Formats: sequence, structure tokens, C-alpha cells
Amino acid sequence: MEGKPLVIALLLLIAGVPFVAERAAAQTPPELTGRDLVAALRNGGNNLYFRHVATDWSQSDDVRQADDWLDCDPARMRQLSDSGRADARAIGDGMRRLGVPVGEVLASPYCRTMETARLMKLGPVAASSDVMNLRAAEYFGGRAAIVATARRLLSSPPPPGSNRVIVAHGNVAASATPAYPGEGEGLVFRPAGGGEFHLIGRVAPGRWAELVELVRP
Repeated sequence: MEGKPLVIALLLLIAGVPFVAERAAAQTPPELTGRDLVAALRNGGNNLYFRHVATDWSQSDDVRQADDWLDCDPARMRQLSDSGRADARAIGDGMRRLGVPVGEVLASPYCRTMETARLMKLGPVAASSDVMNLRAAEYFGGRAAIVATARRLLSSPPPPGSNRVIVAHGNVAASATPAYPGEGEGLVFRPAGGGEFHLIGRVAPGRWAELVELVRP
């Protein structure tokens, strides 16, 4: 008889597992597209993570010491391609035409990420090692440290009434988030508190102009 309460408690716990899982799934917002995504961006409260735009893959990085990543010499570090620069300008133009409020722009200190952010012209750009390229993570406490700082940043709310723009690298997104963006792709994350965040949308570089046309009066 003494074991019955334990058995009942275990049965109730097992029975409750699907309910907990369903509730957790219900709390995860769906990914938005089209007008719904535009509305969410206009309302603010998101962290927009962009991978730098297209680069010239005939070039390669040669990091031998700290701050080599600041070099904009294509013989030393991989730089943006001309098509990538055009994409960065188009992304910024599309966001401005959509009326997406931006309160802060952060970028990995690599030349190609800083240039991407500056070409967008969404506001002053601040270099941030919180989203440093994982290939240079040894200079910033290791890969786990960069993943932790990136997740902390993505889970932090942006300035009130605005969005935070972050320009960084594909390997950071792949390790710190559930998505791997293409060059120039934007991932839209909604901070959820408690160190958590949700992916609520993604925009390829050529889609910004399409969104502008979609919501045109």
C-alpha cells in the first residue's frame, strides 16, 4: 500500500510529459513571412543577425596574430565582392523603405563584416567581439566563449521601440543558433528572456526589395 502513492505520482508524471512538450512547442512562435514579417520588423523588439554579404572566395584569411582580421588587404584577408557590396546597399535601402527602426548596429571586427554593416547605412557601426569569427576564437577565450556571448547578445532586447542589427559570420550562427545563413541572409530573432531567443523569420539578400513591393500601398 505504501508504494501506491509513488506509483500514482509516476503515472501522472509520465502522462504529463506530452502536455509539457506540447505547451513548450506552443510557446515557440512560428516563423513569419511576407506582411506578417514586415509588421514584426516595424514593431521592433528583434535582433537581426546578418551574415556578411558575398565575398571573393578566390581570397583567403591569413590570421597569424591578433588584429590581422582588421586588414582590408585582399592579399591578407577575404574581402567582399562587388556583387556583395551591391547586396549590402540594397539590404539597407530595403530596410529603410520598409520603415524598419534600428537602434543599434554591431559587427564583428573583421573588415568584411564591418564593411557590410557600413554599406547598409543603418546607423553608426560598433565593432563587437561578442560575435567574433570562430576561426579567431582562440584570441577571445575559445569557441565556447564566443558561442556564449553571441547567445547572450541574441537573447538581450534591443533599445526600446527598435531592432538591433548584428553583422557577423556563418560559423557563429551555426554554433549559437538553430540556423545557418547564406552570405547576406538576415535571421530575425525575438529575445525570449532567460537567455533564450526564437527564430521568427529569415530574409535572403534579394528578398528585401520583394517585401517593399509586397507592402507598397
